[in-house]
Amino acid sequence: MSRFFQYLFDGLSSGAIYSLLALCLVVVYRGTGYLNFAQGEMSMFCTFLVWKLNDWGMPLWLAAISGMLIGYLGGATVETTLIRPVAKRSQFAVFVVAIGLFLGLNSLAGAIWGAPPQETMPSLFPNEPDDFQRIFGASWRYQSIGILIVGLVVTGLLFALFNKTRFGLAMRAVASNADSARLVGVNTGRVLAASWGLAAAIGALAGTMVAGTTGEVVPGLMFSYFVYASAAATLGGFDSLGGAVIAGLTIGVVENMAAGYAPKWIGQEMRLGVALLIILGVLLIKPTGLFGEQKVSRV
Repeated sequence: MSRFFQYLFDGLSSGAIYSLLALCLVVVYRGTGYLNFAQGEMSMFCTFLVWKLNDWGMPLWLAAISGMLIGYLGGATVETTLIRPVAKRSQFAVFVVAIGLFLGLNSLAGAIWGAPPQETMPSLFPNEPDDFQRIFGASWRYQSIGILIVGLVVTGLLFALFNKTRFGLAMRAVASNADSARLVGVNTGRVLAASWGLAAAIGALAGTMVAGTTGEVVPGLMFSYFVYASAAATLGGFDSLGGAVIAGLTIGVVENMAAGYAPKWIGQEMRLGVALLIILGVLLIKPTGLFGEQKVSRV
């Protein structure tokens, strides 16, 4: 039984990260109607900035907040200067630009910082060998608990933003029909920029927690996490905040259980395949996701 709970706790920790990145995808989609395939690399780049600020002597929590602010400004700038101009000409061009941004940020991070020495990124949460809570015979580290709490808090704040504020209503209106939203007085430009900026800020926080877990920052830091997050957003529905969180936590638990109980078939090397199979299965059976809403268009 202790083995089961150990896999459960480990899965909830990794699932919380998947959920945060999935929320980034949902925020961009609900605010703009596009998918940001460069989300993982934007998170990675902001994490490098957090690492550098901390290396210069800034407290990690302050460096993380600064990274989120820089991420917000960077995300808004990307939307204004790159995404919006090409979106007016072709929606497919947004996909191409996002892929180009993915490759560009990855190369730029490697050119500027290279691969820093390992064990250089501290954790936002207590991470000493004895910083854990024993529950049902399994060890649940305070760092893992902290990551899960942050994920749930961010989800609650986003839910309040989308459902309890005028700005959240404006974001949904722009994603549904930008022209109609503009006619009723919505500042579509500000909404589009804020959506990308908010997603980049959340991604910076997620990247900081990932780097604190691994102890290092490298250009490929967020790639596998982004794949899992894409699976979570696909499974939960790209327009559902709660669905993305539930799916992210579920995927984290399932892949840890699968790798733990079936190491001969899954193992550590094949865990990424679980996410890819989930993406394929959902797209074939229910493209809108388990909690997504089917859009009906008048013709």
